[in-house]
Amino acid sequence: MARRVVDQATEDKDDIWQQDRRHHLHPFTHFESFDKKGSLVMETGRGCYVTDMDGKEYFDAVGGMWCTNIGLGRKEMADTIARQVEELAYANPFTDMTNAPAARLAARLAELAPGDLNHVFFSCGGSTANDAAFRLIQMYQGSRGKPQKKHILSRHDAYHGTTYLTASLSGKAGDRMPEFNYIEDIIHHLTSPNLYRAPDGMDEAAFCDFLVEEMRQKIRELGPENVAAFFAEPIMGSGGVIVPPDGYLRRCWELCQENDIVFVADEVVTGFGRLGHWFVSKDMFGVQPDIITSAKGLTSAYLPLGAMIFSDRIYETMKGNEDRWFTGGFTYSGHPVCCSAALKNIEILEREKIFDNVKTVGAYFEEQLRSLLDLPIVGDIRGRLFMMCVVNVADKKTRQFFAPEINIGKRISDNAEELGLIVRPAADLNILSPSLTMTKSDVDIVVERLRQAIEMTTQQLRSEGLWSP
Repeated sequence: MARRVVDQATEDKDDIWQQDRRHHLHPFTHFESFDKKGSLVMETGRGCYVTDMDGKEYFDAVGGMWCTNIGLGRKEMADTIARQVEELAYANPFTDMTNAPAARLAARLAELAPGDLNHVFFSCGGSTANDAAFRLIQMYQGSRGKPQKKHILSRHDAYHGTTYLTASLSGKAGDRMPEFNYIEDIIHHLTSPNLYRAPDGMDEAAFCDFLVEEMRQKIRELGPENVAAFFAEPIMGSGGVIVPPDGYLRRCWELCQENDIVFVADEVVTGFGRLGHWFVSKDMFGVQPDIITSAKGLTSAYLPLGAMIFSDRIYETMKGNEDRWFTGGFTYSGHPVCCSAALKNIEILEREKIFDNVKTVGAYFEEQLRSLLDLPIVGDIRGRLFMMCVVNVADKKTRQFFAPEINIGKRISDNAEELGLIVRPAADLNILSPSLTMTKSDVDIVVERLRQAIEMTTQQLRSEGLWSP
């Protein structure tokens, strides 16, 4: 009997791995490597740690996907979700129906958001929150008699989602496949505010001037009467954890104010504590957005939910347009179980003073990660608090990247995985966005394992003749 149980367990693991490889198209699948290696199948998670089906434990320094803010496996969350499923698992959210969790969460988000952002539209995630924001902007501009204001400003290295619209808004070159089409007539991408890649001889202040002037000139070229909105992540996430030059975001917002342009803060990553605040646009950068989009940390990934939070001015303008409908929505908008999870998540973040931990441990995290700069292929450490990135380069003096076929970020993440650490590869980068409950002793584990992984990778490159100091 005992032998049969062990064999069955082994068979189940193999079956699951094969089923996934044969039938599951993952987000951002790289077909060649996926066909060869399949997926690492996770089975359990507690706090900052996940365990695979072989029983191997990993520290998840990616926080799932920037999203497991309060950590995994909280019974309090499970109980809240189960109770709501029993009470009301679903309610039609369209037109003139609602449910209590959605109403309470909308009011809570209006309370937490800066300024007069008192209105909330619920979506299923970050992509759909940004997609809905685009639709809202169209409705707003048309309702105020300015339907010609259709052009949208975004940035290279931006990431706003994967719907047709939000993939077009995004500006990551590596995400743009030639087989896909993109909106190109009304979406315009400005230079990435990546100081590490600023033109030679340009200091931070000069680079900021350059970026702001470029935006000013683009508005003039298009005509301010034709520009509807500017989409911006306060700190750019998937594009490489790019912290903008000092004063840049505020000056961009001022240009929007001067030219009657809606400012959209994409806080899908930065919201709900990753940088020690509910939202960072105003608290860290002095910007009062017209719209904030959010997801991820809104529920700490216990259930999928996104929210677009927008101003009284936008709402009143649309409402004043008689006999008009906002014909955007999703079957799962304001889902009562997801909204209950979000309310409990917000309660936990507040009750446990998790933002204080982010600020204290985050400062230590930054400091310890910067100790990796002594390694020969680490060119830069950037980010803030629990949103960090290691930049790997072939030559630290010239800042030259490795050849793409070396796939340096993936090599390092593979070695880190062997050591029981999950970091996110992105071309030449390794991104870290752990759960907000990470401790200083956890930081020591992460940095030591990452150091070992980079050293292992460096040795492998030398032995393969692919790099020499």
